[in-house]
Amino acid sequence: MAPKSLDAVNAADIAALGVAPEVAEKLHGRIAEVIRNYGPATPDTWREISTRVLSPDLPFALHQMMFYSCYTDFGPDPPAWIPDPEAAISTNVGKLLERRGKEFLGLRYKDPISNFSDLQEFSVANPEVYWKTIFDEMDVKFSKLPECIFRENLPGEGQVPHPGGQWLPGAYVNPAENCLSINHKRSLGDATIVWRDEGKDDLPVNQMTLAELRSEVWLVADALKELGLERGSAIAIDMPMNVHSVVIYLAIVLAGYVVVSIADSFAAREISTRLTISKAKAIFTQDLIIRGEKSIPLYSRIVEAQSPMAIVFPTKGSSFSTQLRHGDISWHDFLESAKDFKYIHSFPACYVFTFKKCEFAAVEQPVDAFTNILFSSGTTAKFGVVLSTFLQLELEDRCCFFQLLSFMIQTSKSTKHYTILTAFNLGLGEPKAIPWTQATPFKAAADAWCHMDIQKGDVVAWPTNLGWMMGPWLVYASLLNGASIALYNGSPLGSGFAKFIQDAKVTMLGVIPSIVRTWKSSNSVSGYDWSTIRCFGSTGEASNVDEYLWLMGRARYKPVIEYCGGTEIGGGFVTGSLLQAQSLAAFSTPAMGCSLFILGSDGFPIPKNKPGIGELALGPVMFGSSMTLLNADHYDVYFKGMPSWNGTVLRRHGDMFELTSRGYYRAHGRADDTMNLGGIKVSSVEIERICNEVDNNVLETAAIGVPPPAGGPEQLVIAVVFKDPDYHTTADLNQLRMFFNSAVQKKLNPLFRVSRVVPLQSLPRTASNKVMRRILRQQFAQFDQSSKI
Repeated sequence: MAPKSLDAVNAADIAALGVAPEVAEKLHGRIAEVIRNYGPATPDTWREISTRVLSPDLPFALHQMMFYSCYTDFGPDPPAWIPDPEAAISTNVGKLLERRGKEFLGLRYKDPISNFSDLQEFSVANPEVYWKTIFDEMDVKFSKLPECIFRENLPGEGQVPHPGGQWLPGAYVNPAENCLSINHKRSLGDATIVWRDEGKDDLPVNQMTLAELRSEVWLVADALKELGLERGSAIAIDMPMNVHSVVIYLAIVLAGYVVVSIADSFAAREISTRLTISKAKAIFTQDLIIRGEKSIPLYSRIVEAQSPMAIVFPTKGSSFSTQLRHGDISWHDFLESAKDFKYIHSFPACYVFTFKKCEFAAVEQPVDAFTNILFSSGTTAKFGVVLSTFLQLELEDRCCFFQLLSFMIQTSKSTKHYTILTAFNLGLGEPKAIPWTQATPFKAAADAWCHMDIQKGDVVAWPTNLGWMMGPWLVYASLLNGASIALYNGSPLGSGFAKFIQDAKVTMLGVIPSIVRTWKSSNSVSGYDWSTIRCFGSTGEASNVDEYLWLMGRARYKPVIEYCGGTEIGGGFVTGSLLQAQSLAAFSTPAMGCSLFILGSDGFPIPKNKPGIGELALGPVMFGSSMTLLNADHYDVYFKGMPSWNGTVLRRHGDMFELTSRGYYRAHGRADDTMNLGGIKVSSVEIERICNEVDNNVLETAAIGVPPPAGGPEQLVIAVVFKDPDYHTTADLNQLRMFFNSAVQKKLNPLFRVSRVVPLQSLPRTASNKVMRRILRQQFAQFDQSSKI
């Protein structure tokens, strides 16, 4: 049923949603006042309702009714948050534009909100000016200045690994040194890390000042030097993201080594693969991971992975839960090896030292030297079914198959065929090893400076791990902008985390959609004061409108900055801004310095600013993006077979994106997460958004196109995770299938039909929380084939 217009809503309607009658009368009076001042259906009406009428303690059903009533006839992409002109001037970008807007944009400049998109276009067209300005704003210190900011490739240079040009040629810099430096953004007494351990939720929040962080990083860096490894050696970290792993991370970079990022959830085989590809010479880990009452072994996985020398941190006090392998070193003994810094004793998380010298001298390296090796499944995951079939062939048949595939690629104009070849080049399922250079951390920090508006004194929390890009991103985005990192050593799903956000006075909270979904269904954040939050960030996969409306309401309607990028980007390519209206589950702008292209059915970009949907391509001139891969040909993976635009080859990314009629971008999953239903291409995300809202007992869904055993068009299968695992019966599933059918046919296409519903305990996900629909597709297809046999 269509929502009522706001002026048709009465006190009884409000009371029917669970609001006490006397409160409902007061709310109705305040709503009537807003309508008198702003009308019943404008974005300004919603801004006033959301910030002056609604509060976190009111039923979410009322929030929903107000939102949809304000926008009954608005159409697509209604803004859930609108920037305030006065507040916009105090943002990082607002202050920059007020000082230099006319210099950058000339007579076009009016104010930060009006000209934000002009600045974005300026950042693409004038990389030399823009990035020099950003380095100055972030007070980046180079030990040797670059010859220029950006040097374009010369005509006639032929194929180069990184089309576009070279960033910061001749520069020497150390990003960890910049994280620890004193400047106008911070002093020695400022907090750099705040944290709390799960189970200690009533204790004060711990904090580490810049002076203490410097001392700890210098100590670890000096002890690293005593290991005798060559400069540039790879050193892995497989630990939860806590104060110790952050110190270790910075120390490795400061001392001129390369971090190998490994998620603490990985099994021994995955750990071994990453250690082998990176040629790691040592690894930092801990004996156990403590989660509530559970102790999860970690060091034993390192041993099973046959790692090189391990430096092992004891989780419980100073004793280990197991005996160390011959050649491995305890954390205490490792620190004792430092010659220039004398270790005395430890407190719960900090150390006290006497010093033989004042500081560790950072190792400065060329800007293209590696600083971190991260891993991404990327395009390998896209063709799991193809590779699985390939591995079942006899050797002779494999050779014939590969010859046929090579011929297809050479004679076809389809960019997707090049991605298939990439899968083979990547070692049949081996993860892509993506090095970050000395420049990449500044891309991450610049995104945070511009789009999340992280400033001096902010407190930034984002449940993540150093094993995927948002871990290093959090370190650099916070410290290079004078903010504090907020770390909760425990699960982010319960009330303990919610209380930590309150007590740490977090100002920017990063999330992933599945966390928000769990918070909403369990109501675990109820009663906590999140009013210090200035904005949320969201990444990982496509978000849900109602879930993110709920999230905004927890902090009295602060904006959600959607952020999409990749490990190989070093940050985002499309995102939001505090200077633009933000629509739920949508991106409002390309990231600064990035240009986006949506490819049409002919494989070439559709006209700029024309609404449409297709595979996304990126302009090749992106500061901080990858220039090489350790285990694949970088050009083949990202550029080979891509169309050109204005004489420059575009960069492959592999996501399906839509540019809407109001200028917002919407993500529709990976290009391989589309299906063909009755000759019509549709993305899984589009169907899932509809199915997630059909029944309150549904926690999440995954839509998969599965070919029937006898051949023919793909059939639509919906995998469902219920809030209550015991909820469903056969009758329930049949009824739910009919509900799904009705909703999909009504809201998407009347020709689509859900063939079956499959209940699951959970959806298979990557380490970075992306749903692995290809795994479900394989499983369902194999099940169908077995049933047929």
